[in-house]
Amino acid sequence: MSADAVVLTSVTRGYPGGVTGLDDVSLRVPRGDFLAIMGESGSGKSTLLHCASGLDVPTRGSVTIGGVEVGRMGEARRAKVRREQVGFVFQSYNLVPSLTVRQNITLPLRLAGRAPDDRWLGGLIERTGLAGLLDRMPDELSGGQRQRVAVTRALVARPAVVFADEPTGALDERTAAGILDLLESLVEDLGQTVIMVTHDPVAAARAHRTLRMAGGRISGVRHRAGAAA
Repeated sequence: MSADAVVLTSVTRGYPGGVTGLDDVSLRVPRGDFLAIMGESGSGKSTLLHCASGLDVPTRGSVTIGGVEVGRMGEARRAKVRREQVGFVFQSYNLVPSLTVRQNITLPLRLAGRAPDDRWLGGLIERTGLAGLLDRMPDELSGGQRQRVAVTRALVARPAVVFADEPTGALDERTAAGILDLLESLVEDLGQTVIMVTHDPVAAARAHRTLRMAGGRISGVRHRAGAAA
């Protein structure tokens, strides 16, 4: 098993009209790392997330997720790798409104044709505080509860890495702190790798490392006090 959850090597992503989203970016994210990515609009942070997660493909360079090179795969094969190796948490939760909490959580497994690991699933539900909410519909939940469902869903397949795109952006300060506590505990207690795009310096301060993006490049790296460099 690779010691790195995600590796980008000399990744460039260009778009029509001469626009460059990423410009020769190399990055290693070890397993168990909590990485935050910050930057202004247009800095390349979202493009980095899309390429690193296999949602998009680089124009040049390579992307490896969980030891599997995905940058040159077709969409069908990349989708399979994402189902097996990647979990996603979005600002807007992206829950299916017609499914219960339990059904939303286990949806990735059903799509992959896999049965739940009841012990793992039960532990996640206990950790995220959803035990009494499994039969509710998403519109019966608060924003913080919906995001906890999204986090649990992201973890249910035991992914190599969880990508969190502005996971606290729609939440009030107290609820956001609870979600950050949860993400931090997943890293510290379960060794889960988390890559989080955020505009919030308070959220970024929870990460082991924070990358600052500008002009499609990594312009700086800050390590949290006490975190391994």
